[in-house]
Amino acid sequence: MKKLIATLALGLAVLGFSGAVLAQAASAPEAAASVAAVAAPAAASAADAASAPAAAAAPVANKGDVAWMIVATLLVIMMTVPGLALFYGGLVRSKNMLSVLMQVLVTFSLIVVLWCIYGYSLAFTEGNSYIGGFDRLFMKGLFDPAAGTFAMAATFSKGVYIPELLFAAFQATFAGITCCLIVGAFAERIKFSAVLLFMVLWFTFSYAPIAHMVWFWMGPDAYASKEVVDAMNAKAGLIWQWGALDFAGGTVVHINAAVAGLVGAFMVGKRVGYGKEAFTPHSLTLTMVGASLLWVGWFGFNAGSALEAGNSAVLAFMNTFSATAAAVLAWSIGEALMRGKASMLGAASGAVAGLVAITPAAGNVGLMGAIVIGFVAGFACLWGVNGLKKMLGADDSLDVFGVHGVGGIVGALLTGVFNTQALAGPGLVGDWVTASVTSNGIGAQVWIQLKAVLLTVVWSGVVSVVAFKIVDLVIGLRVPEEEEREGLDITSHGETAYHQ
Repeated sequence: MKKLIATLALGLAVLGFSGAVLAQAASAPEAAASVAAVAAPAAASAADAASAPAAAAAPVANKGDVAWMIVATLLVIMMTVPGLALFYGGLVRSKNMLSVLMQVLVTFSLIVVLWCIYGYSLAFTEGNSYIGGFDRLFMKGLFDPAAGTFAMAATFSKGVYIPELLFAAFQATFAGITCCLIVGAFAERIKFSAVLLFMVLWFTFSYAPIAHMVWFWMGPDAYASKEVVDAMNAKAGLIWQWGALDFAGGTVVHINAAVAGLVGAFMVGKRVGYGKEAFTPHSLTLTMVGASLLWVGWFGFNAGSALEAGNSAVLAFMNTFSATAAAVLAWSIGEALMRGKASMLGAASGAVAGLVAITPAAGNVGLMGAIVIGFVAGFACLWGVNGLKKMLGADDSLDVFGVHGVGGIVGALLTGVFNTQALAGPGLVGDWVTASVTSNGIGAQVWIQLKAVLLTVVWSGVVSVVAFKIVDLVIGLRVPEEEEREGLDITSHGETAYHQ
């Protein structure tokens, strides 16, 4: 453990020093003027600033959009730390409470640093169909201290921009929470050092490429005429080129993380006593608090993905509101029918299931479509954590795959159904030159959505197997049995959550 931490610290120090040198070089006015176009989930800098003869021609961000995106970024941080941490922490036994909190907090912090060093560049700069390049390595070119100017990133609307640095911050929270979601699948028996090393590998080779494939494109203003459409499309990520719809991360976040978690549950192995002893959550009160913070924070996650304080954000906000409520009701009804009683844990899990399922659909479906998605997800994820879990036979400690995997797949596929204007959906932009809206046939769009799901499952699965194997060979995956029985709070961190 000490060797791993020392190695990580040394590596980050070296990278940080190199980044300072590169940032200083990029701060020259001529370097800032030639910043390459950078894409957002639907947004890239529309034109190279080098082509503008004067600074006055540079795009200007709307203060309302900037204020909203700062708030949205803060909301996503809240839904991770403390929201997800408390939700997970309440579900484990008291002897492992702090270990889960630590894994979430430190994983989130690690990924934010890696995002600033190279993750953002790999995900959101021009490269090829699978991965970006190094134009934004060490965040170079985002801010010119000499001129006091910021690079701009476009949004979904032509001529509308936000500071690219703000977009990078917003997306850093997505990368962070995605990796933290994985923690729940192998909670209570994995080495802390193994978690950190796995996250470095998985983030680099699974999260960044999937984010690039789903969300990178050249932005609306790049489509200046019909003659450039094919060339601009060819520069986008592979899944974006297919036409898959993922508003806020059904594939990138939930399915991606869920597959990694499931692989981890198999490769780390079952907890000592699994199937023989009762693994009762030690504080459903904290789990409820965490679920509530997740729900509130998710408005930033989904509505923030509109990248503007406009109509799309309003639609995503309301769909997130209603779909989650519908999923709570569905899970509670299903549980009452199955067991005769509806539980608080079930209701909280239903809320998360609804949030997961509406993520890819938030700005892509109509109001009633969102409620249907929530109801379907509530029942589907209830089956995921009961029937499917037994079929798979893995000790997915906190049901990461049952909720995030099943919910993410349901949401991704139903996005293809309810996006169509025939079912009161908003449709999609069929021509970015004119920004005209159209609808694909339901069957055609569902097939595109299915291809995106399958590629994500395979990609994350392969990367996860290799990454876990490397970690196992280098430092080992799980703690000794006696340490697991004593609890990871004491054995891994030397402290306890509660004193009697």
